Amino acid sequence: MADVSALEKASNALRAMLPARFRSDIPVVPVVRMSGAIGISSPLKPGLTLANVARSLDRAFSMRNLRAVALSINSPGGAAAQSHLIHRRVRALADEKKVPVIAFVEDVAASGGYMIACAADEIVADESSIVGSIGVVGGSFGFDKLIEKIGVERRLYTSGENKAMLDPFLPEKPEDVERLKALQREIHESFIALVKACRGAKLDSRETALFSGAYWTGQRGLELGLVDAVGDLRTVLRERYGEKVRTPLMAERGFSLFGRRAPGIAQVWGEASWADEPGCDAGSAGPMVALRPVGGWDAVDRFDVWRGRRHRPGQAVQSRMAAGQ
Repeated sequence: MADVSALEKASNALRAMLPARFRSDIPVVPVVRMSGAIGISSPLKPGLTLANVARSLDRAFSMRNLRAVALSINSPGGAAAQSHLIHRRVRALADEKKVPVIAFVEDVAASGGYMIACAADEIVADESSIVGSIGVVGGSFGFDKLIEKIGVERRLYTSGENKAMLDPFLPEKPEDVERLKALQREIHESFIALVKACRGAKLDSRETALFSGAYWTGQRGLELGLVDAVGDLRTVLRERYGEKVRTPLMAERGFSLFGRRAPGIAQVWGEASWADEPGCDAGSAGPMVALRPVGGWDAVDRFDVWRGRRHRPGQAVQSRMAAGQ
């Protein structure tokens, strides 16, 4: 009996010397950060797309000692299709691996951002977070009167009577507007069905504005059933999985053009993390349909622009390489 006790003590001592990532007794909840506008991405204005987060999601769901996967969401919305694709990928991995998913809302999870949050088994928001905005918007500008005034002639050649529908340089046609609204209604109905399927009886059916595109604070969202709890990632995970829970951030290690980090995903070096870069403005001169960012597309900058302490991520990497680190 004494030998067994001594063996256990020696085993515990050796286990304590192992790095945390090699210990089987420490729970792991990887964090996948999703921030910025959802949709069209370019080297200069990165956006949040399935292609940007797929690898991080795969890594998160493949970790050892996995207890859950946390989504840290800070998105005002964007393209309907990309929002749905990310939602489906999260849900597919969760079902395949039999792992619960917890979504943590930072500043905002509105419209397409809220659709992604609905992929989680549980949604946690700060009391001042913005959630909801379950609606669809499409917008453009009309320049036909302007170009007529300045003497510019629009010359457009198409094959297909609807190919130039809602061209901003041509007069708007009522039948084109109705066609666009019909498309919006179809996407909106799909969005509503998804939220109802994911949230179920948690939703407050007495609130008639729930699917009107309106948005609420996290505290009010809790009362309406849009979120499950008010809290923050660190506190909730420590309360649920213990003080020693590991929460590694799943981040891409590459950089896009001009030294920018991979879009939509925060980078962490040691204890310091970089602020989110500007999200993608998915608006264009032509018509588009998107899950509306709360506050409009201009609101994207409010959540993602660095102010007062801008630096290039590439500089930090070069400095470390020069120092031999």
